[in-house]
Amino acid sequence: MAQGKRRSGRECALKILYSLYDQEKPLELVLADFWTNFRFQDDVLGEAEEGTSGNVSADVRTFADELVRGVYDHLEEIDSALLATSKNWSLDRMDRLDLSLMRLASYELLYVPQTPARVVINEAIEIAKRYGTKDSPAFLNGVLDKIAIRAQKKD
Repeated sequence: MAQGKRRSGRECALKILYSLYDQEKPLELVLADFWTNFRFQDDVLGEAEEGTSGNVSADVRTFADELVRGVYDHLEEIDSALLATSKNWSLDRMDRLDLSLMRLASYELLYVPQTPARVVINEAIEIAKRYGTKDSPAFLNGVLDKIAIRAQKKD
């Protein structure tokens, strides 16, 4: 899958994870709602369009779904790793978008070893630049570097 499709998949996964933050719906329902109700213009996460057939490819959707399910299945371990590496920051204190993006990247770092850590961290930083605050990239970089080191020790 091309890098652009992987970035698009990560961005879709981020939106889904962000929406899961305070919902108690089953994961399958959240995924179905997302893919049914959201349509995008030329940019995969551009302005939402009503009544159009979205242009998210099957590859992007499959990748996004795999990422979301992975985070969901390993959330306890991921959050434990985040707490261990982000001193003086409880999960409740973290910005909702930053937390969602760190969970996503942490899943890849800890459970998808075929993707190089540098790629995962760079992707997270680039996505944070687009959607986060001005402080998001540096915060994510610091935490995710520690998660990557932890993941290497696990191997």
